[in-house]
Amino acid sequence: MQIHHHITPLREALRGERLAGKRIGFVPTMGNLHRGHISLIERARQSNDVVVCSIFVNGLQFGKNEDLDKYPRTFQDDCDKLAAAGCDYVFHPDDREMYPNGMEAQTRVICPVMTDVLCGASRPGHFEGVTTVVTKLFNIVQPDEAVFGSKDYQQLAVIRRMAADLCMPVQITAGETLREADGLAMSSRNGFITPAERPRVVQLNQSLNWAVDQIRAGRKDFDRIQREACQQIEQAGFKVDYFAIMNSDSLRPAAAEDQRITLLGAMFVTGARLIDNVSVTLS
Repeated sequence: MQIHHHITPLREALRGERLAGKRIGFVPTMGNLHRGHISLIERARQSNDVVVCSIFVNGLQFGKNEDLDKYPRTFQDDCDKLAAAGCDYVFHPDDREMYPNGMEAQTRVICPVMTDVLCGASRPGHFEGVTTVVTKLFNIVQPDEAVFGSKDYQQLAVIRRMAADLCMPVQITAGETLREADGLAMSSRNGFITPAERPRVVQLNQSLNWAVDQIRAGRKDFDRIQREACQQIEQAGFKVDYFAIMNSDSLRPAAAEDQRITLLGAMFVTGARLIDNVSVTLS
């Protein structure tokens, strides 16, 4: 497995792979990898000859009062996991390599739809940082396919829209959300959950699935379902950021006639904000 910290040598190496007719898959991450990330590497391996993983904690997508400084950096452990999973290249740049003129002067990529709700409403500027860094990474790696986790459903939807709008020749593939035995979605931020909170944090997933069951049973009073789900989470001792029933494609509030619906929720634990989602297709 080759490890590159600079753009030019990575491009040169991947150019050789491309000239050899090899298909390149890409998994962008911020490191602190868990089994969910590794499953994305494995998914990329299924349909590509070469797999590239980036590890870059992107300050551009963090707000002033967010957890950039305490975000876990576990580079050597990450590399060990990636090598075992069959990753071919790791790109691990620093801020100067990615933003040579500084983040404030960085040209931005803005997706004007699907970014003002849910996590976008809670974290102003977050998705501008995501779309900007993903565009840069796509330009550096030039992958045929990029795999993103479904746990960050809004991010996945925004990147798909960005790639389509900008005519990027990259296939955007969704990787399955991996979960712990009790249903908790795997996340790098799960390390901030306290032992006292851990048995209760599954309430977010349980409330999402409860709401899906209500919709499958024929309920269309989505606003009331959302309020009831929020009450369940609050009764478990957590502050709700949002709980929303949305059209899966537009990420606007679901209408009674919608058939593809995604339910998304976010709540706060002591040291982090957790997100999860469940999708349902109605006949």
